[in-house]
Amino acid sequence: MIVLRKSNERGQANHGWLQSRFSFSFAEYYDPRHMGFGPLRVINDDWIAEGMGFGMHPHKDMEIITYVLEGEIAHKDSMGNGSTIRPGDVQRMSAGTGVRHSEFNPSSQNKTHLLQIWIMPDRLNLTPSYEEKRFTAEEKRGRLRLVASPDAREGSVRIHQQASLYVGLFDEQEEARYELARDRLCYVHVARGQLTVNQHQLEAGDALLMQAENAVQLSAGQQAEVLLFDLPY
Repeated sequence: MIVLRKSNERGQANHGWLQSRFSFSFAEYYDPRHMGFGPLRVINDDWIAEGMGFGMHPHKDMEIITYVLEGEIAHKDSMGNGSTIRPGDVQRMSAGTGVRHSEFNPSSQNKTHLLQIWIMPDRLNLTPSYEEKRFTAEEKRGRLRLVASPDAREGSVRIHQQASLYVGLFDEQEEARYELARDRLCYVHVARGQLTVNQHQLEAGDALLMQAENAVQLSAGQQAEVLLFDLPY
């Protein structure tokens, strides 16, 4: 079974300094048909204006992944971490028993565009933790690069869920195939550009929700950046 979710069907919000698109119910956007997919609970596209951001706020019992597409985001948290995340970086914060953090666009000239991803952990009340790693464009060019997994394999960040996140860059003749186990879900999100996924033509913000499929075929990219989630039911 394959379900296509177009970008213009997503929820949205415009707060002036912040413009967002929501793949699943979030904040003031509520749709009981779109509450998540397996343990994948949030994929938000956020565009943050120059010098603006989110002040200190709390999270609990969630695996939070930040993936910057353009610009940069300055992060600080109650664990003592402070860092600036840029395109190519993958940041993972396990909120566990509770953590507070802030995120600001440090630039006075450029907007920041990022994906905020939440995955429900496989157990509650974990000790909060933080990790970030960089993955070059060359590692993702014409292939799917593992960037998050439950066992930190292949140099990926570790998440507390039996889920894996891959990222790839595809253009023109570049293509890839990802084999799926029958007892797994798959969520494919095109972050930018255009890409054909299992004969569906996707544009930026579009997604495919897949269940009981054998494989994912990626081809005919036009400056495409894609995220693929291999998920448990």
